[in-house]
Amino acid sequence: MNQKLVIIGDGETAQLACEYFTHDSGLTVAGFAVEERFMKVESLYGLPVVPLETLEKRFAPGDHAAFVAISYTQLNRVRTRLYAQIKGRGYPLASYVSSKAFVWRTARIGENCFILENNVIQHAVTIEDNVFLWSGNHIGHQTVIHRNTYIASHAVISGFCEIGANCFVGVNAAFNDKVKVAEDCIIGSGAVVVKNTEPGKVYVGNPARPLSRTSFETFGVNE
Repeated sequence: MNQKLVIIGDGETAQLACEYFTHDSGLTVAGFAVEERFMKVESLYGLPVVPLETLEKRFAPGDHAAFVAISYTQLNRVRTRLYAQIKGRGYPLASYVSSKAFVWRTARIGENCFILENNVIQHAVTIEDNVFLWSGNHIGHQTVIHRNTYIASHAVISGFCEIGANCFVGVNAAFNDKVKVAEDCIIGSGAVVVKNTEPGKVYVGNPARPLSRTSFETFGVNE
């Protein structure tokens, strides 16, 4: 593609994104942007870090794509807010799909997605916008991962599942066929989800059961 890319954020996820985009994509990282109140440095890896509020002055949207490299803070709300803002300012949103991931030809992947190595994405899977898949997950055929969700490593999601918007799935979680996870859920590490969930809850254990606290309480979401 040989297009320039500006990364939104300068933390650990942004630094990983810089490494992956630089060495495993057709995009050239031109710099970083951070909300001014959070700026601590003016350069990173020899590239400029600029205030997000004045992004266009240094990195024009006509010449640059963007990638919002924020993890699951506040149950993905921070990444979602910045994604909407950057898209509204006219930037095309890039996705990163590792060359070491297996993605079947009928799978569909949205924008501002981050799909790391050793993910298996089978036939007719849909991954909506702003979804992060850390390394080593299995996404079974015909499954849908809805927008703004974050899936940590080595989850096994069987066929015909549906993972709702804004969810967090912990490492080594497993899902039976045709399970529907409602929006705003947290699925704890190692949980085995055998039936549909209710929105805004935290599920742990085998079989997975809801805790008394909500996902908003757990992740400090203010809505």
